[in-house]
Amino acid sequence: MKMSNKKALVEDYLEELFPDPKCELNYKNDYELLLAIMLSAQTTDKRVNECTKVLFGKYQTLEALSKANIKDIEKIIRSLGSFRKKSEYINKISTILVENYNSKVPVDREILESLPGVGRKTVNVFFGEYYDMPAIAVDTHVERVSKRLKIAKMDATVSEVEQKLMRFYKKEDWARRHLQMVLFGRYHCKAMKPLCEECKLKDICRKK
Repeated sequence: MKMSNKKALVEDYLEELFPDPKCELNYKNDYELLLAIMLSAQTTDKRVNECTKVLFGKYQTLEALSKANIKDIEKIIRSLGSFRKKSEYINKISTILVENYNSKVPVDREILESLPGVGRKTVNVFFGEYYDMPAIAVDTHVERVSKRLKIAKMDATVSEVEQKLMRFYKKEDWARRHLQMVLFGRYHCKAMKPLCEECKLKDICRKK
């Protein structure tokens, strides 16, 4: 199949399944989103939302978070993987944003990637969601879908998958396609028991 035909097939199906894709993390402002994305590593958005509802309810400003006792934060996010390390990240990120950036999340990739617990994937998700900037974040869902659909090779690194997707999709669609692929991987092309029989992409999938 020609790449252009494959691209159209994938995009049409993603649009059919997710015509109005939404980030499933709950947030009210820039720092809540950034922290929620950081917390979502190695866990589910649902579990993160349960924790951040309590966390952001108790500490309603960055200043309050920066002064929070780490042990108290640990108790709130204990159900998340690596909760001790993530509690430290919350404290350090909040402190840095308060002291150096007037309690605002800077729109600067280099600065954001220097924050504790924040890497390229987190920044890509943040920019794409909060500012609708062109970015593709490769999480486990996006990586799995990309490799099953032969957009990327099975042994491709996360960075290589991102580069493949950036060439596969139009730049102006990157943020939207990222969300759609996350939802597709989360609810259809699942790691365990994917819904292959009802999938319109099964003929181009490695699992057929």
